[in-house]
Amino acid sequence: MNVFIREIKAHSKSLIFWCIGMALMIASGMAKFSYYVESGQSIQELMSRIPKTLRAILGMGDFDVTKASGFYGMLFLYLLVMATIHASMLGANIIAKEERDKTAEFLMTKPISRTGIITSKLLAALLNILILNLVTLILSVSLVNKYGHGENITGDILLLMGAMFVLQLLFLSIGTAIASVSRKPKLSASIATTVLLITFMLSVVCDMNSSLEGFKYLTPFKYFEAAQVMYGGGLEPLYVIISIVIITALTSVTYGFYKKRDLKL
Repeated sequence: MNVFIREIKAHSKSLIFWCIGMALMIASGMAKFSYYVESGQSIQELMSRIPKTLRAILGMGDFDVTKASGFYGMLFLYLLVMATIHASMLGANIIAKEERDKTAEFLMTKPISRTGIITSKLLAALLNILILNLVTLILSVSLVNKYGHGENITGDILLLMGAMFVLQLLFLSIGTAIASVSRKPKLSASIATTVLLITFMLSVVCDMNSSLEGFKYLTPFKYFEAAQVMYGGGLEPLYVIISIVIITALTSVTYGFYKKRDLKL
């Protein structure tokens, strides 16, 4: 039995729905930008009236939303949240689903080691998040260039997708680690999503209160903010290193606990 192929087939329908969701988010966002531009309304003036607290919650930052690049930078936060939710839930479910669905016995009777099983599952999950990232990249480049009135931000979008991929890997590893450690497989996805939401809210709180700047190291959503990536020179090496260390550590946790745990058959 090829576990990799089995997992790809099992998650194909879900991946299609997530890709459609990302497509709708990008298309609706850029269509809204086009509407504001063509209607002659001052987007920047409208945005300036929004309180700072609400701007932080909505991820507006200091973008110049009269430009396609600024509007996409604001939209990117929502794409990032969607992509990381997909990654964390995928990581938790791809590890825990045999126990949750009472099919672990079928898997364990096959001539494949637990290390082989977990490796195949992780490779399948990696392919899923890579496909979602590539779909988002292609749609972003095509639609932003379409509505950008000559403004070319393909390079910035490539950097943002690189940042998104790193965070997808990070939250994927969080999901797999939680599922491997947890004794309640049905709750693994919920716990992983809760961790994501807590870190996201922490990033919002940091934006609202500059005195909490030191907490930015605790939330991955502060590692690669769109404004910093687009206007600050790309991906910050320190945060890339921190992300790699976390991903490596959590992947080791996944392998270590999954190989030793007593599966509920």
